Amino acid sequence: MPLEPSWDFYRSFLTVLQQGSLSAAARELGLTQPTIGRHVDALQQAIGAELFIRSPNGLVPTDAAQALKPYAETLAATAAALLRTASGERERVAGTVRVSASEVVAVEILPRILGPLQEAYPELHIELSASDAIEDLVNREADIAVRMAEPQQDALIVRRIGDIPIGFHAHRRYLERHGIPQTMADLANHRLIGFDRQTAYVRMVMKRYPAPEGIKFSYRTDSNLAQLSAIRAGVGIGLCQIGLARENPDLVHVLPDAFEIPLGTWVVMHESLKTSPRCRATFDALVKGIRAYHRHSTGAQAEIEIDFR
Repeated sequence: MPLEPSWDFYRSFLTVLQQGSLSAAARELGLTQPTIGRHVDALQQAIGAELFIRSPNGLVPTDAAQALKPYAETLAATAAALLRTASGERERVAGTVRVSASEVVAVEILPRILGPLQEAYPELHIELSASDAIEDLVNREADIAVRMAEPQQDALIVRRIGDIPIGFHAHRRYLERHGIPQTMADLANHRLIGFDRQTAYVRMVMKRYPAPEGIKFSYRTDSNLAQLSAIRAGVGIGLCQIGLARENPDLVHVLPDAFEIPLGTWVVMHESLKTSPRCRATFDALVKGIRAYHRHSTGAQAEIEIDFR
């Protein structure tokens, strides 16, 4: 009976697929290029199909490689989850927890929560995935997630934080140059910051909160973090979490009585992790910290103070 291909072969294959060349994959994994090549060759022999075709632009994956990709990604996520599970002892808050959150939340909100948490538990290690894509908790792509879309999967522990308000904001410099819009229709005469493509979320928002005719985005980017940076730089008027804008005295809430989007927020964890001290401590800290931020965003609390001791 032929031996099952080693996990190392799949890991090397997946990294070549992601990086586009043997040399780049070798640098990523800390191995030599010949070793990566041997792994890919061995996997090709085991499955009886060619996985890559050489081209002037690097290695091009075959149909067989594309068919294997989701399974290799699942193997990688499972292996990472196994290591995270094995990294902590049962009675103390130690080891690695992978947290998934949107770009803005990961960059602007979570450090002020996770930093004090690690001060309280020095042996706790955080892997923070900053992405607007929803990572699969059931398949353990992440241990805990902060989501702005209501979780639909079963077997999850869910804590609803509430609605974090979003509104139009601009830097004082921009408003001094161009004036302050008094109505939604006035936005048509301003430089607006918005999305480059209409994703499913953007279409949902536009359907629920239709903009007046004639409004166009003159500064477009699909990154919420890049939009926030543009607002802070005085590029124009854009959507920003009210709680974040309150922390910058130079940002002005525009049309506060005419437009506001409630951004539903949840903290989610797979139920199998509820007995893990490190996951439980991280989950509880995120719930406490983001609820404090929510109160700050809605004006119920002036400052965000987090203490986990």
